[in-house]
Amino acid sequence: MDVIILGIDIHGIELAGRLATVGGYNLLGFIAAGEERQDTFGGYPILGGLEALAKYPKAMHFPLHTWKREGEFGKDQWTSFIDPLSVVAPGAKIGKGCIIFQHCFIGADAKLGDGVFALGGTIINHHCIIGERVVLTSNVSLAGSVQIGARSYIGQASTVREFITIGSDCKIGMGAVVVKNVPDGTTVIGNPARVYNKELRAT
Repeated sequence: MDVIILGIDIHGIELAGRLATVGGYNLLGFIAAGEERQDTFGGYPILGGLEALAKYPKAMHFPLHTWKREGEFGKDQWTSFIDPLSVVAPGAKIGKGCIIFQHCFIGADAKLGDGVFALGGTIINHHCIIGERVVLTSNVSLAGSVQIGARSYIGQASTVREFITIGSDCKIGMGAVVVKNVPDGTTVIGNPARVYNKELRAT
């Protein structure tokens, strides 16, 4: 399968390495968001900006978590990568353009929206519902029936209690332990997680 990685980010190099190891993928190169000027990235060609996609009409796309240009073209060519060292339980549903790295677990009847990005060791337990373009960094642990709104960022090694709802556009700090619902657009840190206010101090 011919594939293209959308965006320039170190995790793209890691994804490229896994694609080569797993086999069955022919990585054509990267598409830049517009600001990058180099010709190659990690030994792979930068094919150009959005306009270059027209040259590869049959290639499928992996959008990185840093890619913010999805509104400029459809998702018809988005495809998901689930590392074979991860486990997806029966009944789980994975949207388009999801990238699931090594040693992740996705539990029974969990639902992932389009463009979810999960780094290694992430645990998404049963009946979790994850919105579009959510980023789950390394070793995040979500207990059962957690809901996370679109575009939220869940920091490394954070833990979320069962039945918790995290809104859209939220940020959960590294190592946070979330035991209460988090409203849209809120940043929380610490154990137990608490709101991080504009004066840069925990409240």
